[in-house]
Amino acid sequence: MSTATTEKKPRLTTSAMIASIASEGQKVRAAPFGKALVEYAANRPEVVGLTADLAKYTDLHLFAQAYPERFYQMGMAEQLLMGAAGGMAKEGFIPFATTYAVFASRRAYDFIHQVIAEENLNVKIACALPGLTTGYGPSHQATEDLAIFRGMPNLTIIDPCDAVDVEQAVPAMAAHNGPVYMRLPRGQAPVVLDDYNYTFELGKAKLLRDGKDALIISSGFMTMRALETVEKLKADSVDVGVLHVPTIKPLDEEAIVREAARSGRLVIVAENHSIVGGLGEAVAGVLLRAGVTPPFRQIALPDAYLDAGALPTLHDKYGISTAAMTQSIKGWLN
Repeated sequence: MSTATTEKKPRLTTSAMIASIASEGQKVRAAPFGKALVEYAANRPEVVGLTADLAKYTDLHLFAQAYPERFYQMGMAEQLLMGAAGGMAKEGFIPFATTYAVFASRRAYDFIHQVIAEENLNVKIACALPGLTTGYGPSHQATEDLAIFRGMPNLTIIDPCDAVDVEQAVPAMAAHNGPVYMRLPRGQAPVVLDDYNYTFELGKAKLLRDGKDALIISSGFMTMRALETVEKLKADSVDVGVLHVPTIKPLDEEAIVREAARSGRLVIVAENHSIVGGLGEAVAGVLLRAGVTPPFRQIALPDAYLDAGALPTLHDKYGISTAAMTQSIKGWLN
C-alpha cells in the first residue's frame, strides 16, 4: 500500500466569504453606522430604528441597545419594514430602516417606490452587503442595486467609501428632507479618508489627489482601491488622480465635467457594481451631454450572476482588486 498522502486543498471558510473589505494592514473602525446613529439620535427623539431581523448584521443593534423604546424589529418581511417606515415618517418620525441591499432593492422595491419615494417621505434606508462584499453568491450580492434605484424620483443615493464617510453621512442624510438610500459598510469598516482632509457633503464629489496621466472617478470602497492603485502606479512614474463620488444621486455633474475636461487624461470610472446602470454609465451620460469626450474606461463587475467563494479571490477574478486595477490601467495607458 502506498504511504503517499493526498494533498488536501484548504476548505473555504465562512470568514473568507464575508471577509472585511479592508486591505491588509488597513486601519479599521468598528460599526461606524451604528455608533454615528446612536450619537446623532441622543438629542433627537424623533429618530427611530427599524430592521428586518438584521440588526446585528447592519450595526443597528447598537441603536437598539441605546434606545430600546425607539427600536422596532419587523421580522423577515422587507415590504412590511418599508411600509412601516413610511407610516412613521408621516407621523413626524425620522425612521432609519436597515436590511441587506438585495432585499431592499429586489423584494421591497415597490413599497419604497409607492409608499416612500412617491410621497417624498423622510425615510433613511441603510443597506449592508452592497455589490460584491460577500462571497455567498447572487442571493446576497447586490450588484445591480444602483441600477434599480437610480431611476426612482426623489430618492437620494449614497455610496460611502469608509468609516469616515459613513460617520459624516449619517447626520447629513438625517438632515436631508426626503428619502435616502445608503450602501452600508458594516462591521470593521476601513479608515481611509482621514488622510485626505476630507469632509462629506451630500451631493458633492471630492478630488482626493490630482494626476496628469489619468483620472479615476470612484465611489464606495473602490475609492480605497483607487488610492491604493495610485500608489502602485507611482513606481512606474504613472501619475493618476482620484475623484471620490460618494453621492450617486444627485450626481456632482459640475465636478465630474470640470475634472474630465482637462485634456490628455484617460478617465476611468471604478465601481463596486455591475457595469450596467451604475456610476460608470451615469458619468458617461453626464460627459456626453456636456460635450466632453475624453478617452473613457470602466472598472466594474460584469453583467452576470457572480460566483460564490472567498471574497479576495472573487475581487481578483472580477477585476476590482488593487492588483487587477493596477494591471488594467497600465494596459490602457501603454
